[in-house]
Amino acid sequence: MDRLNELWPEFWRAALETLYMTSFALVLGGILGTVIGVGLYVTRPGSLLHNRAVNGLLELLVNFFRPIPFVIFIFVLQPVTREVVGIGIGTTAGAFAIGIAAAFAIGRIVEQHLVSVSPGVIEAARSMGAGPWRILFTVAIPESLGPLILGYTFIVVALIDMTAMAGVVGGGGLGAFAQIYGFRKFEPVVMWAAIILIVVFVHLIQLLGTKLARVIMRR
Repeated sequence: MDRLNELWPEFWRAALETLYMTSFALVLGGILGTVIGVGLYVTRPGSLLHNRAVNGLLELLVNFFRPIPFVIFIFVLQPVTREVVGIGIGTTAGAFAIGIAAAFAIGRIVEQHLVSVSPGVIEAARSMGAGPWRILFTVAIPESLGPLILGYTFIVVALIDMTAMAGVVGGGGLGAFAQIYGFRKFEPVVMWAAIILIVVFVHLIQLLGTKLARVIMRR
């Protein structure tokens, strides 16, 4: 416990780094992933804006990048990270890599939930004269919003897990704190303090996401 008391400032700094990386990655990955997912959905065969070439390109991107293990993806993305962030290591660089990696998973989740919307609802909107974009924004997305929130909640939990691996590029966070001050220095109390706080973060996010999804699905 004495060692943990000495490390309190570092502990809370690591907690803030975890929250920063998660928030940064969620905004970046959420925007890119939503665009990818909507693009996959609207360009599918028989969908609102069927386009085989665009759909094939998006499918190729998602299927190519999504399976790459994140630890490898961080290093693969290094040249892009340096160009965009200005540096290949550090908290922001780690958050950028997490956001890009998450975008492909988010894209697939968005597509799957949009596809699950009843075709009858889409056809009813078409029969009333609604155009593709109106159907997307007033029918498809609102109908799938509850499940989408649950999907995004799952992604946020995964992002917190991914921040633990950002330490390989000096990303900091609770994962790096647990490894450096707990595991490597044989301080189990320090390591478990970081683990417990990560679990608390995950639990709170899961509760919030589940509650918000239930409220929306009851409407």
